[in-house]
Amino acid sequence: MTSKVTAVGKTVDEAISQGLAQLGVTRDRVEVNVLEHPSKGFLGLFGGRKAKIELTLIRSGRVLQESASSVSEAKVSTEPVAIPEPGEFENQPPRRESPNPAAPDPSSPNPVEEDENLPRRQRPNPAAPAPMGTESAEIETLSSSARAEERYREAAAFIRDVAEAMGLEVVVDVRRTRDGGLLDISGPELGMLIGRRGQTLDALQLLASVVANQGSDKFVRLTLDAENFRRRRAKTLEELADRLAERVIRTRKEVVLEPMPPQERKVIHARLQSHPKVETGSRGEEPNRRVVITLK
Repeated sequence: MTSKVTAVGKTVDEAISQGLAQLGVTRDRVEVNVLEHPSKGFLGLFGGRKAKIELTLIRSGRVLQESASSVSEAKVSTEPVAIPEPGEFENQPPRRESPNPAAPDPSSPNPVEEDENLPRRQRPNPAAPAPMGTESAEIETLSSSARAEERYREAAAFIRDVAEAMGLEVVVDVRRTRDGGLLDISGPELGMLIGRRGQTLDALQLLASVVANQGSDKFVRLTLDAENFRRRRAKTLEELADRLAERVIRTRKEVVLEPMPPQERKVIHARLQSHPKVETGSRGEEPNRRVVITLK
């Protein structure tokens, strides 16, 4: 029988499981030596290194000796231990050891009985779980916020890696906003990262969103900006919307804009939403969807 094997996996635990399957033994029969820890590949999307471990089979005599030693040192209970159902103790507050003064005394001669005249839906259900307290809800909110912050930091690291591959040294500031997370890039020569009309910045934002939501069951939204480009671009689009609205009123003909990404179309719609004489709509399919300005 083989006494030593080497196995690989995405994680150390997965590699250990692979090695145990090869040896055909349980975890307590082997010694584990981690040869390589897993790591992400370039930009966190491809390549990477898997975990590599070495399992050495422990001889039977040594296992018996260690088991006997651990049993002699511990006090073994002969009473069976009940295994809780999955989720039985989740989200429950700690059990109080002191008696509850509000609870009825079981020895009371006149215990409160259930009123049979009440409709069934109005009777108290002793088996119903207590509502989750505000403390548990706050803990869950804080935990979710911490996970979102970690994903934003991973996206920021991805942006720094891309900039470094382009020969740029940048700083990515992560801030929380009403719409999610804002990754603000600062540094010299950011025109390469912004691109013509922000097309490169939009592409990087899409890739950063993929990195932030990789392997996550809850979507997080992020916006990528550089040198306040988004704000300056929004101001330009608002001025364009005003000029085109005046043209539509003067010529009484609709105006069709060039294809725009969704966030830029949203700026045009919002600017003219309350206009008394014109209205906006959209035509086409992504990525060639266009804003149309017409008379009301």
